[in-house]
Amino acid sequence: MKLKQILKAFLAFAAVLIFMGCKKDKNNDFKLDSQVQLLSYSINGIAATIDQKTGTISVNVPFGTDISSLTPKAQMPDGATSSMNFDKPINFTGAVDFRVVNGNLFKDYSTTVKIIPPLKSVSVGSLKASINHDNRTATLILPDGTDLVGIKPVIEAEPDVVVSPLSGTAQDFTQPVTYTFTKGNFTTSYQVTFISNSVSEYAFLGTASSRSTITNPDEKAASDWFFATYPTADYISFGALETGKRLSNYKVIWWHYDSTQDLPAQATSAAVINALKAYRNGGGTLLLTSMAGRYVEALGVVPAGKGPNNVFGDFALGAGFIENGSDWGISFKGKESHPLFQGLETYETGKANLLQKGTFRLNHTAWWFLPDWGGYMNGAGWRQQTGGINLASEAWDDNLDGRVGIAEWPQTNGSGNVVVITFGAYDWYSEPQNGASTNNRFITNIRRLTKNAIDYLKK
Repeated sequence: MKLKQILKAFLAFAAVLIFMGCKKDKNNDFKLDSQVQLLSYSINGIAATIDQKTGTISVNVPFGTDISSLTPKAQMPDGATSSMNFDKPINFTGAVDFRVVNGNLFKDYSTTVKIIPPLKSVSVGSLKASINHDNRTATLILPDGTDLVGIKPVIEAEPDVVVSPLSGTAQDFTQPVTYTFTKGNFTTSYQVTFISNSVSEYAFLGTASSRSTITNPDEKAASDWFFATYPTADYISFGALETGKRLSNYKVIWWHYDSTQDLPAQATSAAVINALKAYRNGGGTLLLTSMAGRYVEALGVVPAGKGPNNVFGDFALGAGFIENGSDWGISFKGKESHPLFQGLETYETGKANLLQKGTFRLNHTAWWFLPDWGGYMNGAGWRQQTGGINLASEAWDDNLDGRVGIAEWPQTNGSGNVVVITFGAYDWYSEPQNGASTNNRFITNIRRLTKNAIDYLKK
């Protein structure tokens, strides 16, 4: 009996040793010191820019490159593998995600391939045109009285790109001239416009004394795009309105205000309000975006007490957050044919994103919240009480009964149209905070939406 007990104890001790040995071997296979950061990445011999913090990879390829079939090359750390097959062509017409794995660690990357625009410059003598590659337009303001017939512009293109009409040939610029750029099987066109008058139809309104003194980064980004797109436009300060600035020649005035959720005192002075009311009564139109959407009540566009009832996002400097879960977008279901939404990149019919996940959000919002506040109940109630037309809500709201973030008040009795865009996703500047991405891939939707609104208001 004693011998059996000794044998049982020995067998139990042996089992413990075997278990500990197995456990030790298993722990030896769990590696936490492996390298997962790409050493290099290239396409067609072009080195990529790699942001190791965000995992974003950007490659700029020449015009004429077929980005639907490219084979990237990557140098990975010793022992690492990738979910991307680097031995076969890949379609880069959209962002391409992949993962690098080494031992028990991994890192996710997202690759974006951009085509370098074929047009480098348009010039007449020492004057150079302003080029908008998103809209494929170039605009040059010439001295007053310049004869637009027979001008011979110099068109500078990227290497090996054929330009038609040829650079340096005389053209009639009393109307925009279309230039075609071809390389291999790829062709695109730019519309070139020359202007020889100093009377503008567009203006950007702001609290700063001049365009160069704008400090709010969102307002500055918006104004930079505006003046590149409408180079004859003027800047108007509220101070200039106080002293009697003439507005009658303008067809569209845009105020993008993103500094605070409360309207600045200079915007609500009697002289300013009267000047803008007179401008609108004369047929002038207004685009009010971000917190400027609150101006509809002060200007009498909506009845008293019927301005945006859900205003937020005015946090202390540096506050905000990064949304990594999802892109932010809008729904304009049933309004797809409206001029404001033409040409937007949509992810389904009547829905488009404005702000990419991974960007920093201040979420400056000045919309109407319908179901519970203000007695509106739904879109129909809002239209009846405000006199406006609701055009877009949050992406989930197919019936446009939950929020009003884009709306218009069409011309009535001679008064000009007013359009507001007040979504928190309508964000011109991506703050480089806390490792957030500064490349919002949906900024083209914001630009297109804004240009559509301006061109619509001008008609």
